[in-house]
Amino acid sequence: MDFQPNARILDITRRMREIIDHDVIPLEAVFLTEGFDAVFEPLNRVRRKIKDAGLWAPNHPEEYGGMGLNLVDHGLVSEVLGRTPLGHYSFGCNAPDAGNIETLHLFGSAQQKAEWLPRVVGGERSAFVMTERDNSGANPIFLSTTAVRQGSEWVLNGRKWFITGAQGTIINLVMACTDPNGGPHSRQSIILVPTGTPGYTVDKATPIMGHANTGLFGHCEVSFDNCRVPYDNLLGREGEGFRMAQARLGPGRIHHCMRWLGICARSLELMTQRAATRVIGEGDRRLADSDLIKTWIAECAAEIRAARLMTLFTAWRIEQVGTKEARNDISMIKYHVADVLMKVVDRAIQVHGALGITDYTPLSFFYREDRGSRIYDGPDEVHKLAVARRIVERGGRID
Repeated sequence: MDFQPNARILDITRRMREIIDHDVIPLEAVFLTEGFDAVFEPLNRVRRKIKDAGLWAPNHPEEYGGMGLNLVDHGLVSEVLGRTPLGHYSFGCNAPDAGNIETLHLFGSAQQKAEWLPRVVGGERSAFVMTERDNSGANPIFLSTTAVRQGSEWVLNGRKWFITGAQGTIINLVMACTDPNGGPHSRQSIILVPTGTPGYTVDKATPIMGHANTGLFGHCEVSFDNCRVPYDNLLGREGEGFRMAQARLGPGRIHHCMRWLGICARSLELMTQRAATRVIGEGDRRLADSDLIKTWIAECAAEIRAARLMTLFTAWRIEQVGTKEARNDISMIKYHVADVLMKVVDRAIQVHGALGITDYTPLSFFYREDRGSRIYDGPDEVHKLAVARRIVERGGRID
């Protein structure tokens, strides 16, 4: 295996890094203190610049306006964009749109693809509507939201929460129970619900550690009250919702992990810069003179490097043998990189002192938004138990 990027991807990531540093990071201060709406128009200008530069939608199909990068290459891109909370949105590959585009491309009918993919790949937004407050997201076979067929329509009823970016979408991929008597993995289907459909309501944005973000970063609570859509809005076949959701999770975790590594890299940079400039004693003694801080910096660098190699290896494995055969690798990077992420961000906050818990740097945003990394896409404990079970079954072999 060879993870050395080719000349094309090196040029792509270099150009992306320049735009991130020159055009996107300068918008962070306003975003962090005034919210997403305050930077919406400036970001739109950046997005037009990115489209003109041919760097738009790096991981999405070329026939719909993307760059068509493979999983390993997009992992390298995701690492660059993860340096700022606004990076993936700026380049048209933010979650949950990235996973929704992959899901529509894999399972959508010709009509569904023609109707929605050009718009979502082009930058309009979508949501993946699955999790429920009173049912475990770690095992989504017991979802209580229903979709009942009545003639040529589906009638949806239920409540969902933690629906990322539900405010401002044009289309929503809704996971609902269509066969309560089916097997555990065949009860759910995915139904396309256009925003504005009567009976579908975005109720509110859930506050996260005191912040109720809106727009792109809002985690919303939504409801369906006799919400009717055509039967043809079924994605794939009835009862395949769980399988389709699983299909999007493997590549999705690569995207997450490489984004987290971008956050780690930025946090380490901020930590090092703060340590080098913060005077803590007589004789111009600085934090960077402390052996403890030097140890933290060295440990973070090693942990980031190891996590990065694990993630790139997993992306390579998925491309070589498929998601099912790489499931141990996928689970391991999910919990390992999430742990590295929280450790690096926490140490960066500690080095910044009181400044680190304000919104004058991106560190507190990273902490409150990405603390969920150890919960969503399956809690770390569930992934660890699954990996351990398979290793035991194989007599101690990892692969």
